[in-house]
Amino acid sequence: MSSDLLSQVRHALTQAGFHLVGEDGENSGPGLAVTAVPAGVLVRWAASDGFTSLAKDQPGASGDSMQAIVQAAVSGLLVQLGHTVTEPADGGDLLVLADE
Repeated sequence: MSSDLLSQVRHALTQAGFHLVGEDGENSGPGLAVTAVPAGVLVRWAASDGFTSLAKDQPGASGDSMQAIVQAAVSGLLVQLGHTVTEPADGGDLLVLADE
């Protein structure tokens, strides 16, 4: 069932224009890594080194604020499509829960 959920989430994010990376679960660069976990699907965003450097030079811009914007966009999209989305306690990632 989680492989169906994984496929659904990956498809939805791709159709919305997000750049997906690390299909095999490896951290392979900037973009959204979408991986299956026991509770459902984990979505993790990584900024490029170029973006991180650029954000450091801009007043008021930070990787953390961009992370929050990306999380809000991803979460909003997936919730609109009927998925249950939570943020794990460690923060920075989104967990799309599998239907029980």
